[in-house]
Amino acid sequence: MEKQPHITEEVAQAVARAAERVAAGGVVGYPTETVWGLAARPEASERLYALKGREPDKPVQVSCLDEETARRLTEAGAAFDALAGLWPGPLTLVLPASSACPPDLAPGGWVGLRVPDHPVALALLRACGGLLATTSLNPSGQPAARTFAEAQAYGLVPLLLPDGGFPAQGLASTVVRVVGDELEVLREGALPVQLLRERLHTFSSGGM
Repeated sequence: MEKQPHITEEVAQAVARAAERVAAGGVVGYPTETVWGLAARPEASERLYALKGREPDKPVQVSCLDEETARRLTEAGAAFDALAGLWPGPLTLVLPASSACPPDLAPGGWVGLRVPDHPVALALLRACGGLLATTSLNPSGQPAARTFAEAQAYGLVPLLLPDGGFPAQGLASTVVRVVGDELEVLREGALPVQLLRERLHTFSSGGM
């Protein structure tokens, strides 16, 4: 993973407070390079549904500190190897879950994994043991928050981390399910789907 930009001591202290809240079963708001998110311990993922008013059949994703952490949660094999090299970044991979994945985060045996490319998000993940249950910061049916002000206006959580001077780009991550060597596009987003198809094809052909 590339070295992440430096965050200030003030932001680091805010991350520490947020990690304490998460450890106690709470939910915090945090910035990513795409949109603002909500984060909780995997065991407290039901709180994300309650805060958003989210339908129970819409799974939340698992945000991971790095590729190695994500790898432990999936049985994807070659498909993971082909696409995980695009992390950290605006890509959510929906893959078969391994036995190490918390069951609440793998409905139907599938888990959505992402490694964000934002120094504050990564600092929070590092402080929380490397993985969190996450979803976008907005009531269900409303636009995702793109700025601190928009996140604050929704009023979903009392603790919002600052972006540390690294604003979100405002476009959500691309979400794909990998079935064999084929991609099922669940949401188009910041990363071009064609890039993913080409990378998967190249890998399958032995070019990577």
